[in-house]
Amino acid sequence: MIMEARHNILVYSFFKSYSRLIIKRNFSRVVISGTVQAKKLPVILVANHVSWWDGFWAENVNLKIFGKKFYFMMLEDQLRKHWFFNYCGGFSIKKKSRSVIDSINYSVKLLADSANLLLIFPQGKIESAHKKEFKFEKGIEKIIEKTGMGKIQVVFLVNLTDFFSEPKPSLYQYMEEYDRDDVSCTAIEAAYNRFYLECIDAQIKKSE
Repeated sequence: MIMEARHNILVYSFFKSYSRLIIKRNFSRVVISGTVQAKKLPVILVANHVSWWDGFWAENVNLKIFGKKFYFMMLEDQLRKHWFFNYCGGFSIKKKSRSVIDSINYSVKLLADSANLLLIFPQGKIESAHKKEFKFEKGIEKIIEKTGMGKIQVVFLVNLTDFFSEPKPSLYQYMEEYDRDDVSCTAIEAAYNRFYLECIDAQIKKSE
């Protein structure tokens, strides 16, 4: 059995306010780039997983661009440890267990509602921010296949930070919509890696 999300209006309201506050306090500025616009469709937000901040960064994009009800997968042991997130949209996944199928099916259920946004880290673990290529697990392919590509909005999110001449870092959030018919894990992985390198190039040019 998976731990399903138990959105609590008071806890989630606090989570949204806290997300805004800690980002404002810890970053000199936040810049969102890309031509992605909200549609009347549920959203899968595909992001790089580099730090403790990732969920808060994704919620920032959700609040400013999509305005959806926020959901995200967490490893079961981590969700039990940080139970607070269960009331903010977090639900469990346990790798190499039969319950992975339940987590995928629960994701599909969430994406049947256009009011929802599901954050996914397809790498399945936190990796170095200096890594230039990501290897995706097949869960994202199964979720999109079961949901139907035309019934969801798939959005890539790349989060990058730079200090430049400021004492606090700036957060740069790049977005691109994935709208190809090929929903294989290989195709999505290749498209995300291409976009990620484009974002790195754009970031480097900011200092030129």
